[in-house]
Amino acid sequence: MNPTRRHAILKTLSVGAFALNGFHTTASAQQTNGRLVLVFLRGAYDGLSMLVPHGDPRYSQLRPNIGIAKPDGTLKTSLTLDDTFGLHPACAALLPLWQQGVLTAIPCAGSPDGTRSHFDAQYHWETGKPGSSSPSPGWLNVVSGLIGQGSSLHAIGVGESSPRILSGMHPVQLVGNGLLATRPGTLAEAKTREAMKQLYAGDEKLANAMLEGANNRMSTAAMLKPANNMAPNEQQVANNGAGSPQGLALDAKHLGTLMQQNPQLQLGFLSSGGWDTHINQGNVTGQLANNLGNLSNTLLQLRALFNQPNDVVMVASEFGRTCAENGTRGTDHGHGNVMWLMGNAVQGGRWHGRWDGLATDQLNEGRDLPVHHDFRAVIAQALNHCLGVSQTQLAEVFPGYRWDGALDQLFKS
Repeated sequence: MNPTRRHAILKTLSVGAFALNGFHTTASAQQTNGRLVLVFLRGAYDGLSMLVPHGDPRYSQLRPNIGIAKPDGTLKTSLTLDDTFGLHPACAALLPLWQQGVLTAIPCAGSPDGTRSHFDAQYHWETGKPGSSSPSPGWLNVVSGLIGQGSSLHAIGVGESSPRILSGMHPVQLVGNGLLATRPGTLAEAKTREAMKQLYAGDEKLANAMLEGANNRMSTAAMLKPANNMAPNEQQVANNGAGSPQGLALDAKHLGTLMQQNPQLQLGFLSSGGWDTHINQGNVTGQLANNLGNLSNTLLQLRALFNQPNDVVMVASEFGRTCAENGTRGTDHGHGNVMWLMGNAVQGGRWHGRWDGLATDQLNEGRDLPVHHDFRAVIAQALNHCLGVSQTQLAEVFPGYRWDGALDQLFKS
């Protein structure tokens, strides 16, 4: 069998306890006890529906059918955050977190590259190299190497196949979406294991990797089964390997369970598809509202699991959506978007960064939110405060990025 094919089979069968392709980093970060969890919404979620700019009269003009109305104190309108922004009513469960000062938003954040391609934008985002399609490791994998010691696992992701953001030479743990995480896989069967051992006879390294991956998958399934007394209604949503928003809270529970059991796991990754709302997006109800409700439940789950002083949960997407609704009562691919951060160290209860409103001359190409804050600069703040990653090391994670002083109040000192 071709060695490349063998590696591909091993990667599919196991819950990664071995390194993926990438390059080497040599620095070693000053570790803290913080944990960073990234929730990535594939398909480009509509940030202007979750963080509603109700204070701008242009908003209702741009979105006569799908806009969320100004707050009136009911769940049929946006929920007041301040005079500028409100929260989508489907996210009502998050309002107490905002009021407690542990949840914040950064409008007009995103990639400085202007692509509207999901594939390209996700690749740029996950490698931390906007505009570059050259082979690169994922930035979470690079960070794992900076905080790691030897071959220890420091990063975990939920998904059957490895997302680019976790790919690289440093070992990561991969867990299946939803109930797949509780299934031990075909290698749990003795006959299958014996057949695979014979297949890799003579290649001790690959044989050991296969067995180690199989053992990790079985032990992971065993640990997670007690946490799943009720099965969710799972959907098959194919968005670059991401699961559905409906199963995101269960994935978060699995992630939290495994990270709590292994304190060395300081980096977590969750992803969800189903956010590309070109048609019938809805407003206070509909497909986007349903997705936002599931996201809110996920964030509540993560808040319960990640509430230590330096824990940070981040929500982001590859780009935003158009400010104006389209002819099919949806929105199209845009540019800037809204990023969210949650944690005790966050300066929450307020939004951060620059907001110039929705006037045409303030928009990117007259149609999208601009990018005033590079997504890498937002992440850099979190890595510095959560994991003690230095400026020198941040330059290794995100070559060419610049520290954004406008975000220096994002975290408590």
